[in-house]
Amino acid sequence: MKLSQSFSNQLLVAMPHMVDPNFHQTVTLLCQHDQEGALGIIINRPADIKTEEIFDQMEINIPDDFSANIPVYSGGPVQPDRGFVLHTPCTDWDSSLIISDHIALTTSRDILEAIAIDEGPEKALIALGYSGWGENQLEQEMSANAWLNTPSTQALLFDTPINQRWQSAAAQIGIDINLLTASAGHG
Repeated sequence: MKLSQSFSNQLLVAMPHMVDPNFHQTVTLLCQHDQEGALGIIINRPADIKTEEIFDQMEINIPDDFSANIPVYSGGPVQPDRGFVLHTPCTDWDSSLIISDHIALTTSRDILEAIAIDEGPEKALIALGYSGWGENQLEQEMSANAWLNTPSTQALLFDTPINQRWQSAAAQIGIDINLLTASAGHG
């Protein structure tokens, strides 16, 4: 099956009837979507770890006055011990995937070292793990009404309160997610 459109740089909004505990009421930024599958980062599931703990585990020194309030999220169930940084602007880090003109996903240590000394990106969030879909899997889930998709915005990624992101992402396309049912979209 030929990929009809790419959902890269789109937000996937889990439908209310999504029962998979990994994705129930989540919003996922699709960072990459092509013929081979998709990779995304959940942006509204806080992790039980603080930025300082990650730096400590990676032996990255932080100054005594370290105050970066960068949230850490559970980015998805795949490789939950691997770190990802969603950020703006797109600066030259060792290992980055450019998602749009304003958003990138970086997996290299240099960005965390820069964040530790307050020389990191203007806006960032750290995620542990990612969400992945195999070939045609996401398209099948979209056809089964498991997800809504909406364009990503920096405001939703970085500024909207975490507990409002699910409703706000759906509201971008005029949908009150709380009014949808499991049969929505089925004829």
